[in-house]
Amino acid sequence: MSGDEVFQKNQKIVEDQFQSAEMPLEDDRRDEIRESEDDKFVLDYNVEEQLEKAKAFKKEGNDEFGQGNYNESVAAYTKGLRNCPDSEAEFRSILFANRSAARMKLGLKDDAIKDCTQALEHNPNYVRALLRRAKLYEELEKLEEALADCNAVLQLDSCNKEARLAAQRLPGEINERNEKLKTEMLGKLKDLGNMILRPFGLSTENFQLQQDGSSGGYSVNFKK
Repeated sequence: MSGDEVFQKNQKIVEDQFQSAEMPLEDDRRDEIRESEDDKFVLDYNVEEQLEKAKAFKKEGNDEFGQGNYNESVAAYTKGLRNCPDSEAEFRSILFANRSAARMKLGLKDDAIKDCTQALEHNPNYVRALLRRAKLYEELEKLEEALADCNAVLQLDSCNKEARLAAQRLPGEINERNEKLKTEMLGKLKDLGNMILRPFGLSTENFQLQQDGSSGGYSVNFKK
């Protein structure tokens, strides 16, 4: 056998080995793609199935709420949230908002506020959740927070009557409350001052507070 024949024979062996090594890799890759597609189908199916369960629990929660069974309503909405896929942000926001309404009926104001906040994290433009949280804040005398939520509603819907009326009313209530707190604080300071000054034959009556009309601050003048 000549040298050329030997070279051609060896080259044929190498090519055959290379092709035989490549074929399983291609088959394995096809199997991986097929398995990946199957997994995606199962995942999509599970998401749809979980969403349907969440919708069923939402309906149950609505029915219980309508009958005044607020504890059962809370439980149903909670089950809905446990089943609702994270990818369904808008539907999750509705479940949180609905649960906040049920908790509000039960007097669980702090928990209701937390649910409103969760609803807004999933849907920042959820007007109903903003209005409900504003009302809850006002009931808890967190007036600045209530005003902030009302202003947020007006940014989304300038014609919202409820938010507009509250935004007009709350600043006055905030000022009134602050003045009341200031008066109470000054009264407590006066009592403390009298206790300290009494051993020296003095009282806070010897000191006159004068408010600066421009700055709103106070100065102290001594008088005999």
